[in-house]
Amino acid sequence: MTELERDIIREILNIGLARAADSFAVIAQERVLLEVPNIDLLMSDDILHRVREYQTRHVPIQSDIRGDFNGTTLMFFSGQHVQRLSRVCLRMQTPETLELNELQESLLLEISNIITGALVTQLANILKANIYGAPPVAPKGDIAENLQSLLPAQQLQPLIFSVITQFSDRDNTVELPLMLFFDRVTFQKILEIIRSYDFLGSQMSA
Repeated sequence: MTELERDIIREILNIGLARAADSFAVIAQERVLLEVPNIDLLMSDDILHRVREYQTRHVPIQSDIRGDFNGTTLMFFSGQHVQRLSRVCLRMQTPETLELNELQESLLLEISNIITGALVTQLANILKANIYGAPPVAPKGDIAENLQSLLPAQQLQPLIFSVITQFSDRDNTVELPLMLFFDRVTFQKILEIIRSYDFLGSQMSA
């Protein structure tokens, strides 16, 4: 993948997340910025290490991508996210915690559904693909073990990126990691679509 193709993919993802940010802002009751500052291509072992590292400090939510593309998303909520969203959306005063009750888990599932759903919809529109997101779940135990089945013989070439969430009443930013995994066949399909369209012309200016 060339640097230009990497930039195009980042821009496509930013377009999808712009709509998700509007919906997320309604829930968070603050202005919200979602953007993609980094895109990394990692080998399987590096991915599993990254996932385990995030899981020690975040609550994971998983949603599969199905249809013409085959993949999955992992969204990670920090204790600070849980505390903030619980107060705003559930009127609950809680400490920063990764131990969720039923209401908190349902809230994170709904937020993940909104963000990943908007992203998948925009990817489908821009790349002219028939894809949809499965209902999100809150996986238990070691997620990396579950991902082993997605990485047989290094058949996955994942696209890893982070979404930055910024609330307007804060001077600092809070990272909301979102990992997007595509199998190798899907990754090649995306590159072929990008190479066949003038994404820097009519597609990106639309």
